[in-house]
Amino acid sequence: MQTIDQVAVNTLRFLSIDEVEKAKSGHPGFPLGTAPLMYTVWDRFMNYNPKDPNWFNRDRFILSPGHGSALYYAMLHLAGYDVSIEQLKNFRQWGSITPGHPEYGVTPGVDASTGPLGHGFAMGVGFAIAETMLAAKYNKPGFEVVNHYTYGLTSDGDQMEGVASEAASLAGTLGLGKLIYLYDDNHITIEGDTEIAFREDVGKRFEAYGWQVLRVADSEDIDALENAIKEAKADTEHPSLIIVRTHIGYGSPKQDNASCHGEPLGAEGVAKTKEAADWPVGQSFYVPVTVRKHFDDKLAACAEKQAAWEALLADYKVVYPELGKELEERIKGDVLVSRSDLEAVFNDIEGISTREAGGEVLQKLSMQLPQLVGGSADLGPSNKTVMKTCGYYSKDDRTGRNIHFGVREHAMGKALNGIALHGGFIPFGGTFLVFADFMRPAVRMAALMGLRSIFVFTHDSIAVGEDGPTHQPVEHAMSLRVIPNLCVIRPADALETAMAWQTACLNQHKPTVLLLSRQKLPVLHKYAAVIHDNAGKGAYVLDAGQGEAKAVIIATGSEVHLALEAQAKLAEEGICVSVVSMPSWDMFEMQSEEYKKSVLPEGLPKVAVEAGVTLGWSRYTGSEDSVIGINKFGASAPGGTVMKEYGFTAENVAAKVKSLL
Repeated sequence: MQTIDQVAVNTLRFLSIDEVEKAKSGHPGFPLGTAPLMYTVWDRFMNYNPKDPNWFNRDRFILSPGHGSALYYAMLHLAGYDVSIEQLKNFRQWGSITPGHPEYGVTPGVDASTGPLGHGFAMGVGFAIAETMLAAKYNKPGFEVVNHYTYGLTSDGDQMEGVASEAASLAGTLGLGKLIYLYDDNHITIEGDTEIAFREDVGKRFEAYGWQVLRVADSEDIDALENAIKEAKADTEHPSLIIVRTHIGYGSPKQDNASCHGEPLGAEGVAKTKEAADWPVGQSFYVPVTVRKHFDDKLAACAEKQAAWEALLADYKVVYPELGKELEERIKGDVLVSRSDLEAVFNDIEGISTREAGGEVLQKLSMQLPQLVGGSADLGPSNKTVMKTCGYYSKDDRTGRNIHFGVREHAMGKALNGIALHGGFIPFGGTFLVFADFMRPAVRMAALMGLRSIFVFTHDSIAVGEDGPTHQPVEHAMSLRVIPNLCVIRPADALETAMAWQTACLNQHKPTVLLLSRQKLPVLHKYAAVIHDNAGKGAYVLDAGQGEAKAVIIATGSEVHLALEAQAKLAEEGICVSVVSMPSWDMFEMQSEEYKKSVLPEGLPKVAVEAGVTLGWSRYTGSEDSVIGINKFGASAPGGTVMKEYGFTAENVAAKVKSLL
């Protein structure tokens, strides 16, 4: 007679392959091989409440190999989440809550969208950072109001991805003892045995990173898995990797074969797999009564754990009213940011780069928003992303709010996303705009999940100068604008930078990219009222000119000042033009058609000016011929010289306008 553990594991296995078989699409190999790992974590260790999937002090779980989603959904179903058998039957279908890869916000109980390998692993590091930060600030003797673990499954494919290595190194350096991953060591990739491309000793690599490394020889040994996780939890100084020898497609005719990775077993294969396990062959989506009862019996305890935490939090708010209120507000995620206060920072400043302006705004925000945390990819002094009075987060000091991410742009981006997903934070991370390519996948996933992650990209154009074309972004601003649900802001001066940071902090369900200049720019005090009232609309008439406008000059960032110079030159010739500052395309597109036409009147020639590729600007100018941009790589020389040589002069802008009249 099988134990309840064996029956429950097989239930997970066969629900999973039934999902895949009904969909005629999916990945049966992973669920068959790793069902015992999933079961052990959720049955023995996970603190959760399916009646409130977002309970703040729950343990977090990440399925980093997101292609194994069928197993995840089966687990959530058994655990009591609102994932019905009908939804399992709807796996990978239009409108279902059981998509091909886990999606945050779609399926109750899914803590992060995963699928691109390595990403989930790195986000787990962000989860663990967040937990330690909150615990350090709010926990008091007798009141551990923040106390939970991050568990996850990782894989061979995960560990081949560079972002996982970056994140693992960071996690070891930070000593994230509440981060525990079970490693699906099945020795198989899509193309065959891992030996063809992956021969390193992963365990030794992780030991070198500063992880505790444990091993389980047989994935079917639930007791051994349980003991390994207990040992992992006992080590509070190091994150833990539990390497489990598994078998892809366990128990199926395709066991240990790459062919069972990403295609259904077929009716015959499913039948043979069930027969080998003494499972009812003719009954799909079968859940034994004993398994149903086993998990249902846990529901009362799940609710009790949350109720006990809520009672503890209520008592905490009595004893520590200010901290309690602050923690509650952070959990809710709502913030207020006064732009006037941010703008006032620049009252006595005539000229400042927007990166420096961003740094000044950040100092102000850091005092107003305790949830603001972040750092840069070893470029803090250049990005101006250091909060000067907030200390540095480390293994030895969890109270700091500045994070040294090291030269790890991709891992930084994913860690920021993990921190945002955890809740209680507004995370930011900085690097040079040209290096945005290193973290683009993280930016994309932040947009897909609708996270309040803030990406600060400085040194935003060829005006970087002497560092040359390797460090001069040309295509990057435009490439970021094409990502859906991403707010991209390129401010013209310090006042617009204040707007940009305010917007980023208030964008609760959308990540924000800030594109900031290296070179000093005049503060547009003359237009302060206009900027305050209109910059948040994404584009606005900065200067309407004197008289009836004959054309419109549209510009972003540092080129707005160039547009104003061109306007003045044209005015000397009796030609009136309107200057439109357009810090954000996506914010402008959210405005009414009436407003957009008032800013960009139909029938007037329009010239766009931006130190980047011209591609895309025709949506506002009608033709790329009406764009002053750069469709080649930059050059090494002083920034002003590079800008001049590439045609970014007031004279050239004025000439382009006149050519259209």
